[in-house]
Amino acid sequence: MRIHVVEAGESVWEISRRYQTDINQIILVNQLENPNVLVVGQALVIPEPGREYVVQAGDTLWGIAQRFGVSVQELAEVNQITNPSLLYIGEMLVLPYFPHMVQPGESLWAMAQRYGVSMNQIIAVNNIADPNMLFIGQILYIPRRPRPVKDINAYTTSMDEEGSSEVLALGRNFTYIAPFTYSIKEDGFITELQDMAVLEAARPTNTAPLLVLTNFSNGSFDSDIAATILRNTELQEILITNILDTMEAKGHTGVNLDFEYVYPEDRENYNNFLRRTVARLHPEGYTVSTALAPKDRAGQEGLLYEAHDYPAHGEIVDFVVLMTYEWGWAGGRPLAIAPINEVREVLDYAVTEIPREKILMGIPLYGRDWRIPWVEGTFARTVSPMEALQLAADYGAAIEYDETYQSPFFRYVDETAQEHEVWFEDARSMQVKYETIEEYGLRGGSYWVLGIPFPQNWPVLRDRFTIRKL
Repeated sequence: MRIHVVEAGESVWEISRRYQTDINQIILVNQLENPNVLVVGQALVIPEPGREYVVQAGDTLWGIAQRFGVSVQELAEVNQITNPSLLYIGEMLVLPYFPHMVQPGESLWAMAQRYGVSMNQIIAVNNIADPNMLFIGQILYIPRRPRPVKDINAYTTSMDEEGSSEVLALGRNFTYIAPFTYSIKEDGFITELQDMAVLEAARPTNTAPLLVLTNFSNGSFDSDIAATILRNTELQEILITNILDTMEAKGHTGVNLDFEYVYPEDRENYNNFLRRTVARLHPEGYTVSTALAPKDRAGQEGLLYEAHDYPAHGEIVDFVVLMTYEWGWAGGRPLAIAPINEVREVLDYAVTEIPREKILMGIPLYGRDWRIPWVEGTFARTVSPMEALQLAADYGAAIEYDETYQSPFFRYVDETAQEHEVWFEDARSMQVKYETIEEYGLRGGSYWVLGIPFPQNWPVLRDRFTIRKL
């Protein structure tokens, strides 16, 4: 898979010729509604012929396997497909092997070094009797280089049929699915959440559901409700019992605690609550994880940060989600949602306090459209990456790319002469995020939030990682 940035005057046909790939493969994987309209600066995912294949109408896993001379089992395994009938138009499959033509002077050792596989793997795949007998022009099949195995979590707020369909279609990309949200109540009980459709959609792709529990109430995070629970051990025991009962009844595999804006004086109370939760859930086989504000130092001030004790969470729970997004928040000035320089500052601190193998880096799937000049008290509109591209196309804007933030952006003027600035994510910015996860040796990543169309993300993810399945 490659990423191509559109230049002035280019067409999809010309781009397909340049990369010697099928034009329909490019159209499908990028979900181009109008292939005749490209935006300067737009990032396109380009499948590599012989290495990747984008599912088309009428395809079956058996038919694709026959076409490329591999077994259905091999194709399913390398793409982590648990149900061969779950194929979706536009999803990119990686092939377990790709062809290589032997060049003058080439050896098996040189090929193995070039492609990052072992000589024995090449020998086994091609049934080579004598490794010293190679012929110029001979076609050998090279096994795909192993990808790092990472955990991927996805939060979702869509509990309807559309939301469950999305989980079913994308589930092979996730370790966990986290329906948002159950909320704590002052008596230790928890609110209801009609999440069964999402949980049922997760099962065919072997995606582990997490019960997300927050102090969210009446449209915002409630510090007082959190304090009521965290300052009363009896209420905590009631709450943990309710968590256990709900998880057992619905089939969750763990709880993800997202307590935000906790009073600083409740910092150790929160730590102790986590210890009690782990003590009761671990013996029952459940995981306990938390969502943490993006701190870049231990003494960071502010209600969002002070009660989140990185060392304690790193010691107590199974893993944490660092909420490394919302620098470009709706009520603030125009800015990248997750500028990679800021994300890295958080990670630089986090890995000194929390084991790397316990950290999921937060990843946004959305962008925002601000009116400019920005006026305090105004709010940006949340847009999907697909909607951002459409805005750029509609208003003739060229997309720029900020190298410091590693994020695309553009400006446009609407019909009322109002200026706008849009920051969003594309294949380039996501690739940088996955490289960062790998560079820091993290457990994986966590998306906020599903329900936002972003077709380029999934092939970029699959090209980089194998997703851990429990």
